[in-house]
Amino acid sequence: MKRVPLPLLESEVAPAGCGPVKRSSRAWKRALVLLAVHGAIAAHLVHWQANGTTLTPLEPSEAGETLTTGAINAGFVLLVLLILSTLVLGRFFCGWACHVVAYQDACAWLLARLGWKPKPIRSRLLVFVPLLAAFEMFALPSLQRFLAGHGFPELSWHLTTDSFWERFPGPWIALTTLLVAGFALVWFFGAKGFCTYGCPYGALFGVAERVAPGRIRVTDACEGCGHCTAVCTSNVRVHQEVREHGMVVDAGCMKCLDCVSVCPKEALYFGFGPLPKVSQRAKRRFDFGWGEELLLALVFGLAIYAFRGLYGAVPLLLAIGLALLAAGSAVALARLVRRRELKWQHVALKRAGRLTRGGALACALFPGLLAFTGHSAFVQWQAREGNRALSEAAALARGSSAWNEAVERAARHLSRASAAGLVPSAELENKLGQVLVARGASAEAETHLARAAELDPRNKSARLFLAHLLSERGAMAAACARLLEVHALDPADPQLASSAAALAQRAPQDPAVRALLLELAVR
Repeated sequence: MKRVPLPLLESEVAPAGCGPVKRSSRAWKRALVLLAVHGAIAAHLVHWQANGTTLTPLEPSEAGETLTTGAINAGFVLLVLLILSTLVLGRFFCGWACHVVAYQDACAWLLARLGWKPKPIRSRLLVFVPLLAAFEMFALPSLQRFLAGHGFPELSWHLTTDSFWERFPGPWIALTTLLVAGFALVWFFGAKGFCTYGCPYGALFGVAERVAPGRIRVTDACEGCGHCTAVCTSNVRVHQEVREHGMVVDAGCMKCLDCVSVCPKEALYFGFGPLPKVSQRAKRRFDFGWGEELLLALVFGLAIYAFRGLYGAVPLLLAIGLALLAAGSAVALARLVRRRELKWQHVALKRAGRLTRGGALACALFPGLLAFTGHSAFVQWQAREGNRALSEAAALARGSSAWNEAVERAARHLSRASAAGLVPSAELENKLGQVLVARGASAEAETHLARAAELDPRNKSARLFLAHLLSERGAMAAACARLLEVHALDPADPQLASSAAALAQRAPQDPAVRALLLELAVR
């Protein structure tokens, strides 16, 4: 049997007779449970496709909608139940039922098969990222409502939906999230890289875990061999914690029970008992000096600004994952420049002052990711400055000198964002088109609005503006077609009737307009 290096403390010696570290008998059981979770997700999708309506997504992020609108959905109920269970049992959900953990475990397994068992990389500052993300997702919406004087919204039940996928990203974003959170971060930061430095739900569960009486505990049979720590994928120094505290106190423990399974003396068990004392906290060794920590924080802050909502497509969790990779790349690149010998995880990047093949690849990938981050930050800044100018114009008297200046500034920034963007954005194209309408550049505006409608089939605003522009140049049939598209999306849209009336006033005898009015009346 292949031996696994034991993570012994200084001056420790592995007791004789413990033998090599065996494989966990719980790993395959956990894999089956995680496969069943994915099967349940697939069944949920099939049920929606077959019936047209189904249970709202069982996704904790949906709790944000409840806190914002008061609509109690299945995701909110699930999150509450998970927090309550964690208060008693600890983080079993993370270890046994989270789909992102399944992807990370699969990647860690593949890397281990290649001889690259991911080593946990520990940071003092990045560990606060999940807490900040949880605050933004679950606390900030309510705080903003209270500050605006609205109070908490009236609660109502919303447990079924006919638009199951409306609040989820498309397949390309989902695949990118899988590759970033489930694979790239595992290689960069360890087997639970995203759980440790990116997951907002894990932050909530980690807080609840601190008061959970259910813990991994130890008997007097323990000889401190370190087998438990060798197989732990939650980055916990199990043998050290049970020796010093009689239990695992690290809030990162996900109760996968691998440590219990491989203990040669059967000294570990999951059980209930006294809570850890306040002074009992996991002692960590960190992999970055304070200079590197500050570099990590600086690059992460810039990157989260760059990636959050990039091109109207990148959601928070993917933005966090990309920002973590950018921050890690900056530190790795700095080490690559300064050091004569460098390994990251199990890959040698530099030997005796010379780049290895892996180092040469790193010299292409790391600066490339950082350059992409900088470019994305530029696009985001231009787009946000354009939006800010648009907001200013909306509060000014139309046609005034201040209004004209704000519109010109909005057009300038939005045009730069559109020209520099690597991926077309329906939201950006729509706003740029509307600004150009305000400036009187109808032909150019029509191009951008048509692009927005093409990129986003559900964009009503672009279609309404297009209908107006098309009618102005006499293309009544095309204008009517755009209004019918709006009607198909939302028959109750308040601007639809006024737009149709404007067409009727402009060309009352036009066959396309008369057909439009008849169609709207019939529907």
